[in-house]
Amino acid sequence: MEFLVRSTTSFPPHLTADHIGELRAQERALALRLRAEGVLTKLWRLPGKQGTLALYEVRDATHLHEILTSLPLFPYLDVEVEALATHPQELLPEVVNLAAAPAGTNGTSRA
Repeated sequence: MEFLVRSTTSFPPHLTADHIGELRAQERALALRLRAEGVLTKLWRLPGKQGTLALYEVRDATHLHEILTSLPLFPYLDVEVEALATHPQELLPEVVNLAAAPAGTNGTSRA
């Protein structure tokens, strides 16, 4: 299942810069592992905010919950989750062919 996860980070004032740096390093290491496992499939920054938009591919909502709560920054995150379902148009042959076309082409050939 695919889930779109929006998270915004908010640290309490008592955390030191060193502690925040350690948490971010731990978070980065875990995110890289999740990417290597194919669980965290896409990650975006939210301009002007301390947050991200992420695409996760997991077994189910419980699996996603386990992953999110294991994040070192989880205690400081405001998280919104949206389950995603495939749109019927994504299954049309012409859309599938476009997705399979090499980058920089539109899936058509010219003679």
